[in-house]
Amino acid sequence: METKKLQVSKITNDRYKRFIKGQIFPYLCPLQNAESIITPIGVAITNQDMPEKNLDSLDSIVSLSKARGFIFQSSEVYGGLAAVYDYGPLGVELKRNIQSEWWKAMTQANDNIVGVDAAIFMHPKVWEASGHVEGFNDPMIDDKQSKKRYRADMLIEQHILKIRNKGDEEKADELQELLDTTGTREGLCEDLKQIIMDEEIKAPESGAFDWTDVRQFNLMFKTNYGAVASDDDDGIYLRPETAQGIFVNYKNVLDTARVQVPFGIAQIGKAFRNEVVARQFVFRMREFEQMEMQYFVEPDTDAESYDRWLKDRMQWHKNLGIREENLRAQDHPQDKLAHYARAAADIQYKYPIGWQEVEGIHNRTDFDLSRHQEYSGKKFEYYDQKQQKRYIPYVIETSIGLDRCTLMVLCDAYREEEVDGDTRTVLKMHPKLAPTKVGIFPLIKKPELQELAHKIEADLKEDYKVLYDESGSIGKRYRRQDEAGTPFCVTVDFDGLEDNTVTIRYRDDMKQERVSVENLDRVIRDGIKSWKPA
Repeated sequence: METKKLQVSKITNDRYKRFIKGQIFPYLCPLQNAESIITPIGVAITNQDMPEKNLDSLDSIVSLSKARGFIFQSSEVYGGLAAVYDYGPLGVELKRNIQSEWWKAMTQANDNIVGVDAAIFMHPKVWEASGHVEGFNDPMIDDKQSKKRYRADMLIEQHILKIRNKGDEEKADELQELLDTTGTREGLCEDLKQIIMDEEIKAPESGAFDWTDVRQFNLMFKTNYGAVASDDDDGIYLRPETAQGIFVNYKNVLDTARVQVPFGIAQIGKAFRNEVVARQFVFRMREFEQMEMQYFVEPDTDAESYDRWLKDRMQWHKNLGIREENLRAQDHPQDKLAHYARAAADIQYKYPIGWQEVEGIHNRTDFDLSRHQEYSGKKFEYYDQKQQKRYIPYVIETSIGLDRCTLMVLCDAYREEEVDGDTRTVLKMHPKLAPTKVGIFPLIKKPELQELAHKIEADLKEDYKVLYDESGSIGKRYRRQDEAGTPFCVTVDFDGLEDNTVTIRYRDDMKQERVSVENLDRVIRDGIKSWKPA
């Protein structure tokens, strides 16, 4: 055996590559391409040196998403619809896996959290009570030359980033302080316009310095309800958030689900915002999906619950496989809190576009329930039998954008590695999130190999999303599954027909091992449970 090992190690580089690509021993060599292989004589050859490059541009994710069927531009055959996207075959599986993890973490791991699925259309008074009709606005400014409209605060943020990139941290910090305190001098719109004028910030597209005043624009979509509706009498809104559907069902849940304070209500659903400046792929869209949980607590216990949920939600992101160095919690300054909040923090991820919010944790006090009690005329008080007292519960909210979370998973998983002079693109996401868990390949299109591969496929698809593929070389099939994030690939070769074994190949390090068919399920299950982010 030692002599044979020496023979393999002395193969010339050209001959080695031909061997790997299947030009030599094409039927006996189960694994092709320059990675860890088991040669026909049983010697393992492994690429130890794999220089790795993380994602540095959102463009790479956009291209991969289109090429592999994660995310498409909506209505693309008609030129697309700005800031609206469709999820393809892989994208919808990834999205559903994330949904499932969130739902289990809320309603399965906690015996005092239940779910609802409220309608998108709601009574218009809901949005009057919530404050959205009056105050759900963005500060916008128009470039008179190009007629383009921009969010004033984002123009300033981009200007600050340019200054910071040039190394002038002091100047950038001064401007950030001015931006953070807008609204405390002349007024929000006036303060934003003053910064833009003082800094002579030009329009990004036209380069002109010819601005209108800053104005507030409401972000809710308004439509008509009913066959004979008119703008005046039957106007209705597409919900801009899912939270209000939980609040108006608070008493229904309290009366039917046999819950007691503290308890939570969870919901996953669509929301709509007429973002004037919607960009950065699925990070900011006009139609998006939220996963929200409202946790109802006794007043004076809200601070403790807020701290608990901030900690729990951060841990959930880590459990999702997101690298710890790319996550942080950022408290909202007191003067920047929403009108309903006593405390708030963002769980932020380091996207290629910078640190951005992926989830918000908010102490909403009793604002929402009190407002709905006022506007509806119905009692929203909770009677605590143990303490013999009534009160309106405070609410701790956890609100995560499912689309942003999906983008976070894709960004964090993306790697480019140099393998034998070629670039391998791979998504190293947690196996439990992977759209396809197992790829199953017959080495070549031979009936006896196909039969065993289909048998394995039938056995595994009871518990896993699997993909059977017999098209192209093994190396190309591996590469396709690397880009799809498939954590395990199983190759059926002629040796397996004799001893009932297969080769399983691991996505992250490309290592391979022979395992018996009867142990395949256990190996895959253990691989999912023991996975750690790299």
